[in-house]
Amino acid sequence: MFTANKHELTCIEFDFSVCDEHTTQEVKEDNEEHPVLSDFEEKCPPGGEDSVVFYTTSLRGIRKTFEDCSSIRFLLDSFKILVQERDVSMDMRFREELWRIYGGRVVPPKLFIKGREIGGADEVIRLHEQGKLKKLLEGIPSNSMCTDCDNIRFLICSNCNGSRQVFTEKEGDELCMKCPDCNENGLVKCPVCC
Repeated sequence: MFTANKHELTCIEFDFSVCDEHTTQEVKEDNEEHPVLSDFEEKCPPGGEDSVVFYTTSLRGIRKTFEDCSSIRFLLDSFKILVQERDVSMDMRFREELWRIYGGRVVPPKLFIKGREIGGADEVIRLHEQGKLKKLLEGIPSNSMCTDCDNIRFLICSNCNGSRQVFTEKEGDELCMKCPDCNENGLVKCPVCC
């Protein structure tokens, strides 16, 4: 027969309550295991309602930013899905677009899936390590390599050959003017994949 004093019974009861709290926490974590997009804040970049939009930079000036962008790019490439990569260093319109979404200056990387803000490098990598990112990417079409730009999304302007200047003749004089077709880097969006 088991005999216990009052102090031992209190300890045993306390241990059961700790077990109940632990079980409740496990159930809560199971529910969080498979997040849905509605769990994330709605912030939809232009054209991002049914796609993955990734704001990035290819400039290596700030090592941490470049490495964070490269990490997310590598992750997204591993899923072999179609991603609208918007490099803010290649076109200032992408930077301005990103700043409008957030209402102020922000630094890439920023990932959006179907009009929902997933976050920056820390959030995306944490979701991937927990096995949750794959679930969020379900239903996104597969990626195919663009034959014109190799998925860089930009080409050198054919009007000015990337110089951003065109020459015209007017009354026998040659005039130099800014190219109307390209952006500040002498690039145009790829007509095939953009």
